[in-house]
Order: sequence, then structure tokens, then C-alpha cells
Amino acid sequence: MFPVTVTLLALTDRSETVLIIRDLSRIRPGVTEEEQRFKQSQYFARIGTWDWRIDTDELYWSDAIYGMFGYKLGEVTPTYSLFCDAVHPDDKEHVRAGEIRCIETGENHDEEYRVVWPDGTIRWLRETGNVTKNEAGQTIKMMGVVRDITEERAETDQIRDLAFHDPLTRLPNRIIFEDRLRKAMDRAKRNKKRVAVVFIDLDGFKQINDELGHVAGDHILINTGQRLMNSVRASDTVARIGGDEFTVILEDLETDAEVHGIADKILGAIAAPMELGEGSYRVGASLGIAIYPEHARTLDTLIHIADQAMYAAKAEGTNHYHIGWEMAD
Repeated sequence: MFPVTVTLLALTDRSETVLIIRDLSRIRPGVTEEEQRFKQSQYFARIGTWDWRIDTDELYWSDAIYGMFGYKLGEVTPTYSLFCDAVHPDDKEHVRAGEIRCIETGENHDEEYRVVWPDGTIRWLRETGNVTKNEAGQTIKMMGVVRDITEERAETDQIRDLAFHDPLTRLPNRIIFEDRLRKAMDRAKRNKKRVAVVFIDLDGFKQINDELGHVAGDHILINTGQRLMNSVRASDTVARIGGDEFTVILEDLETDAEVHGIADKILGAIAAPMELGEGSYRVGASLGIAIYPEHARTLDTLIHIADQAMYAAKAEGTNHYHIGWEMAD
């Protein structure tokens, strides 16, 4: 026995019919191998194809998609409801909005979203597709491809983190500092509030770094960052902008006493002894403070005044702070 196809062909110019029988025994194995190669390529590339019948809620998944949703092949029957349940709660709204836009306008559907597996694992997927319509112009289904992009997202997040955070202390860098200060000033302007920016330069750090080496210096910088974080409110921002210089953004200030209180707290925290190897060491700090809107109304000028105030504090000796006083713009 062997597989065949049978075709009946009517001859229009004669009252006769031709019967065509085709032997598939040599063709079928090749097709099966090709299909298998296609399935394997989807699996290893973490790409799957899907087909959703909008009117019946029927959903087709290629073999590779089951694993993307945390299931074994054939473990569940794909439905649109099953898909919706798997989408991360924070992503459901924008995924659904993209589907509706595609159905109503015919625009390509292209969304990145998270899915939550039955065991709680979270993966990132990217889904693209479009709709097909019947002869009456009615949208009857969507179809497309989905790809697992979890590792790509992780790499992108890591690159973004390196671009915006200090690699040693893990604090925001100058880029994030200036962005947050700009936003803080915008909020303060709308809400008629005050914002203070504090520039901090360590005193005595270079001597310890030169005598004990960079490992000790790194320890001091990391420890200083942690102490600064513990000295301010959760809503405030601590950043390292280079070398032994740090900055702090203080929002929603009501009184000058709050500024003085936080400045004293920062100086006390930094001045406390730091354990290094078998001994303990101390570093001091000089603080320069500028307040919006009293001292400046633009970001660059506010930063400039805080920076100059820091040098004024340093001139007075270690563990001092100086508050800028002039409207420079």
C-alpha cells in the first residue's frame, strides 16, 4: 500500500472524464522532513505562528508557542481567553488596545508584553500580525508571529542601566540627576513648591585612596552612597556625578529649617568612622546648596550656584555647608 491523490478532470469538448492518480510515496517523506525542519527552526529561534478566529474565539498555536506560555506541547487547548489570562496584568490594557486598533484600522499589530507562566515565571514576548477579511469586508481573524525576547530585553535593560547609573555605587549618574532635577523643578513650579540641590565633595578621600589603594577608595565611595541614601527621604534623589562628588535633590521643602536639618544629617553621616581592613578611617565633606526658586529659576544656573556654594564651604574647612544666596538669572 502507498499514498496517492485522485483527481477527476472533465473534458469540456467531449463527454469524457479523465482519472488522474498520483503516487505520493516518494513525495510525502520529503514534505514531512521539510515540515519538521520548519518546526525545529521555529523552536530554536523561539518564534511561533498564531491564528485567531475572532468570531469563534478559536486560537491556533504552532508547536513553539506552547513553551512560550509555560506549557508542554498539547497540554492545553489554545483559546483567546487563555491568552488573555496569561498576559501580565500591567500589560493587558495596551495589548488589547493594539488588537482593537489593528481590527478597526487594519494597522499592523506590533506589541511587546509580558506573560506569566503557571509557575509564576515571567517572560517577554513580541507579537506582530494583521487581520484578514471575508468577501463582505468583515474582519474574521488575526494571524501573525510571536517571538520570545526575554534575553534581548534583559540585555537592553542592562545597557540602559549602565548608561544611566554609576557602575560602582549603582547610584544614578549625571544624566539621571539632571533629568530628575529638571522634572522636580517643573513640579515645583506647577505646585508652587521649593526644590534644593546639594553638591557634595568628600574631604580627605584622595589621601586615603592614594595610601590604601583603589579598593579602599571604592569601599569609601560605596559606603558614602549608602549613607547618603539613609540620610534623605525615599522621594529624594542621590547621585554620583564623578570622582568623589555626589549630589542630592530635595523636593517639597516647606522651611529653611528642613534644609539645614538634612545638611547636618548628611555631614554627620559621612563623618562617622568607616571600617577599612583592620582600622577605621574618617572622611569629611563640603556641601553646597542652591534652592529653587530663591536662588535660580533655571537648571544650569541652579547647578552652578550649588557648585560654587560647595567651593565656598570647602574654603571654610571640612564638614561645612554653604547655601547660595543670590538670584543669578
